[in-house]
Amino acid sequence: MSSVIRPLNKNWSFTQVGGGQGTEDGQWLETSTFPTSVHVELIHLKKVPDPFVGLHEWDVQWIGEAEWAFKTSFEVTEQELAAPNIDLVFNGLDTFGVVTLNGKKILGTENQFVTYRASAKEHLTVGVNELVITFPSAFLKGRDLEKKDAKYHLWNGDSSRLHVRKAQYTYGWDWGPVLLTVGPWRSVSLHTYHTRISDLRVSALVDEKLDTDLSVRFVLSSDTPSTAVVTLKNPSGAAVIGQSNIKVVGGAAQAEFHLKKGGVELWYPVAYGKQPLYNVEVKVVNSQNHTLDAKSERIGFRRVRVVEDKLIDQPGLTWLFEINNIRIFCGGSNWIPADSFVTTVTAERYRAWLQLLVDGNQNMIRVWGGGIYEDDIFYNICDELGILVWQDFMFGCGQYPAYDTFLATVKLEAEQNVQRLRHHPSIVILAGNNEDYQIAETFNLDLNYDDETSDFRKTNFPARHIYERVLPTIVSELSDIHYHRSSPYSGHGKVTTDRTYGDLHQWNVWHGTQEPWHNWDVLAGRFVSEFGMEAYPNIRTVDFWTGGNTSERYPQSRTTVNHNKADGFERRLELYLVENFKHAFDIESYVYYTQLMQSETLSSAYRLWRRNWAGPGKEYTAGALVWQINDCWPVTSWAIVDYFLRPKPAYFAIARELRPFTVGMTRKNQKKYADERTLAHFTITSQLEVWGTNSTLEPKSATLQVTAFDLQRPDWSNRWEKDVTLAPNSSTELWKGEVPGQPVRTKDSEVPKTIVVSARLLDENGAVLGRYSNWPEPYKYIHHPDVKELGFKITPLEGGESVELSTQRPIKGIVLEVEGEDVKWSDQAIDLVPGDPQVIKATGLKGRQVKARFLGDGTA
Repeated sequence: MSSVIRPLNKNWSFTQVGGGQGTEDGQWLETSTFPTSVHVELIHLKKVPDPFVGLHEWDVQWIGEAEWAFKTSFEVTEQELAAPNIDLVFNGLDTFGVVTLNGKKILGTENQFVTYRASAKEHLTVGVNELVITFPSAFLKGRDLEKKDAKYHLWNGDSSRLHVRKAQYTYGWDWGPVLLTVGPWRSVSLHTYHTRISDLRVSALVDEKLDTDLSVRFVLSSDTPSTAVVTLKNPSGAAVIGQSNIKVVGGAAQAEFHLKKGGVELWYPVAYGKQPLYNVEVKVVNSQNHTLDAKSERIGFRRVRVVEDKLIDQPGLTWLFEINNIRIFCGGSNWIPADSFVTTVTAERYRAWLQLLVDGNQNMIRVWGGGIYEDDIFYNICDELGILVWQDFMFGCGQYPAYDTFLATVKLEAEQNVQRLRHHPSIVILAGNNEDYQIAETFNLDLNYDDETSDFRKTNFPARHIYERVLPTIVSELSDIHYHRSSPYSGHGKVTTDRTYGDLHQWNVWHGTQEPWHNWDVLAGRFVSEFGMEAYPNIRTVDFWTGGNTSERYPQSRTTVNHNKADGFERRLELYLVENFKHAFDIESYVYYTQLMQSETLSSAYRLWRRNWAGPGKEYTAGALVWQINDCWPVTSWAIVDYFLRPKPAYFAIARELRPFTVGMTRKNQKKYADERTLAHFTITSQLEVWGTNSTLEPKSATLQVTAFDLQRPDWSNRWEKDVTLAPNSSTELWKGEVPGQPVRTKDSEVPKTIVVSARLLDENGAVLGRYSNWPEPYKYIHHPDVKELGFKITPLEGGESVELSTQRPIKGIVLEVEGEDVKWSDQAIDLVPGDPQVIKATGLKGRQVKARFLGDGTA
């Protein structure tokens, strides 16, 4: 008999055990979908309000402390019951579950991230069978576990979460609500078989010469006399290589192949090559040549290294990713679960999110450790699009325990998820946790970085045993993926804030010392895996959470404040706004100014850190992953795209900084005193530095065009050009000198001219490869011309789906908007100068009038 997996996704219903606000006692309500969760179903039935609107998050807290049950009935045939083995397979139960089949307990669960398999044959009957899953409160269970063991340090959420293997963000985070989900969150199936392939490992090791050793190993659930066929098929489905009549010995077998360079196409990150995906197919047959089981894995061939090399003229080591012998600057984002209710995230939504990443010129995504090991669909799409994936294990911001029962479930979780994910070519690193070593540093836990031999379980940082003993062993034994103890983690005996080793979470803009964003260059690390700035979402998203209550439609309203979970966010938003902008306080203006602030902050980071990717031996910064690309609900957060997939202006500003070719500038004042004794006699000059970047692997010839404008004198400008060559896969310094038109000052009372410097890189045909305008800062000091004097035009183009922007005076921070349904813009947060009109695509504009916000538009 062959292996057959039958989904059990119909006839599901649920109840609140004992009755309550959700259902009456004994009342079973049909689910609208499956897999699902209690919140999703109660919202669908209108038994609870939408927790994403108003203050309703707090009206549904009782759900997480109630007990729930889900049940289904399904028929079993005589043929199925005749199978030697029948299992019920639960790919995800959230979280503690008791499973009964026809009234008999067959399973108890304790980990949301584990697939559970229960033998069901002895409890099944021909005809109708009833399956019931009862879920006691994970929150209350966690409180009991904490009381039994200990209360530990953490950031975000209730401390009991540290004892529960459940998505940690559901306990609330500094960007997400407290919505403790419960239910069968992944598929349930009935598996009938004689013997099954219980483990299939495909290992494709590409060496420095780009030759490949392909190893296919599999294990059967029982030692059954059998043989196997292994076939490698190319993307078009044609067989490349294979082996037949492989004898299965002791329930296991393997096949080995060697492929010379060119024998298979290599998988590359987006913009560096193609993403060919091959299939490895395994079929096991018995002595009568009947198929027992068959499995396939989709793989890609690539060589991945995390390189730590000495630098030419800076301390520390590089920390960079090398794919197929190419060193890659990783410009990307951090990813949190795309919804508080992850069962609602469809394949289409996953693809839309990840396509946004690629369309924004990003090449890496970090799956953060306080969420979930994502659905297979997520990683499949990353494989297809060429997105590099940094995958955390699910530990976040906590002093986790390591008692025996906790370790046992963590080991199972790690083993299963490494086995599930290891074949994806997109996954290039597995990291042990998010910020748990920073917790240890902050709370002065036992942490001697020089100790590489201890067990650690008896210390007050017991989870170090997980990150340094359990996880690296599992990763090395079960995969070929690079393991990193934490994010951030420096290694080499250094603390996590060291900027010369490992990866860095640079939160001294916003958190920490609350540095100006202009200091990103001195705050740089070897690989900045988190940094960010908050901004309001699209005004339509704000209107969604106010739920039509216009009296709450202002920045400090109770509802709006509830839709920002960051500690001290009012002070921090205003700190950065007041330091930099003259701004207004109506809600539309607050949306605009916080969005422009975020745009300026984040684009500055990418611009300055790409400059630090300066060629071999000078890869001072090898990556920048913004916190964060997405939201799990409608909220003001660090996201660059809001919950409804509406990009904020920062998304577009980052996309500009990650184009293949960019130009950047810095402007810094230099004050020189006449001698060492005086404070009164000095000169101040404004120094400008210009550089370019090239992410391609070939040198690029271009023309650097620099034009200076005096904002107060439309009759003055200064332009010069220079032929330049941009070095491949590197930044190139292009020019250094004084800001054109800016006089030398001898007094602090002398107000500098408002000189705007525009730089463009042009190809041989005059096409713009990259552009950037450098304005004097802080922007709050600028006296903008009257709007009527700007000569600013928004000209609709033929077809009604794009507009041309032009001006006679420089304009900073243009954000386009329309009334009614949203438009998909090709760019936002636009700086515009005379003589350089820009065409903006506006999909869905349908000929409507376009409005614009910008600095100096008269609203502040």
